[in-house]
Amino acid sequence: MSLQQAEIKIKEIELELLKLEDLKKQGIDIDGTRSELLKSKQKILDEAYGAMSAYDRVYLARHIGRPNVKEYIQDIFDDFIEIHGDRLYRDDASIYGGIAMFNDMPVTVIGTVKGKSVEENVQCNFGMASPEGYRKALRLMKQAEKFNRPIITFIDTPGAYPGIKAEKHGQGEAIARSIMEMSMLSVPIISIAIGEGGSGGALALSVANRIVMLENAVYSVLSPEGFASILYKDSSKAKEASELMKITAKDLYDLHIVDAIIKEPVGGIQNNKELVFLQIKQYLESELKELTKKRKTQILDERYHKFREIGNGFEE
Repeated sequence: MSLQQAEIKIKEIELELLKLEDLKKQGIDIDGTRSELLKSKQKILDEAYGAMSAYDRVYLARHIGRPNVKEYIQDIFDDFIEIHGDRLYRDDASIYGGIAMFNDMPVTVIGTVKGKSVEENVQCNFGMASPEGYRKALRLMKQAEKFNRPIITFIDTPGAYPGIKAEKHGQGEAIARSIMEMSMLSVPIISIAIGEGGSGGALALSVANRIVMLENAVYSVLSPEGFASILYKDSSKAKEASELMKITAKDLYDLHIVDAIIKEPVGGIQNNKELVFLQIKQYLESELKELTKKRKTQILDERYHKFREIGNGFEE
């Protein structure tokens, strides 16, 4: 049973439970029926979430109920001040960033934004950044280095925007420059994948000393649908493709690409986002305490070797 099917069945059971509550108010005994419905609900939960496929993780990574980067920043940091524009052309609403305080430490926070409605998604281009967005992010990161502020990035994007206008404005160059410049920044960088981590659009904000993924986040060179279209000439085989792609947090942790996995409640972060926010706070507190003690040369060397070692030991 897929997670989508499980969610539909669970909603049907929850509606039945609500109807039973109305009957209870009329003095009708509902205990036996209620107990059976709760058992059915738990059985569905156990079956759906007990052995999740990679494509189930993709579904949860894209779930409309997942918090976006603005919610993370609001809960985890204090005194956030948003900074706009790339100082070259325009402001890109799909990249959200600025200065904040974390445990009395000034930090720079940057993330890709997905909307909660059609209107919001149109405004932020469904989380797909343009060259102006990556140049804005790089501007913020260079400013962070100038003032010796750690950088925290949040990744949730299906990929960089592939439109004609973006290509005319230098999309490939903007991503490549961001990757290059991030590799040379002398301040600590922590990247957290909170949903989708799609291709260069994600990598442009992920050249970090620490890369972390939420349990139901995914990170890949392209979408499972795109992979299936290439491999099988059939995008409907995305589920099979996702198993081959090694895109889940566990896959990437086992491959030593990500450094840690932050657990989510059953059903995804939307079921208890405060718990996940707390875990992220604890992780950032621990890692920043360690990273800010290091010399700048050490920060640069460790980041360089981290990426150079990716792929060593992979089985052919």
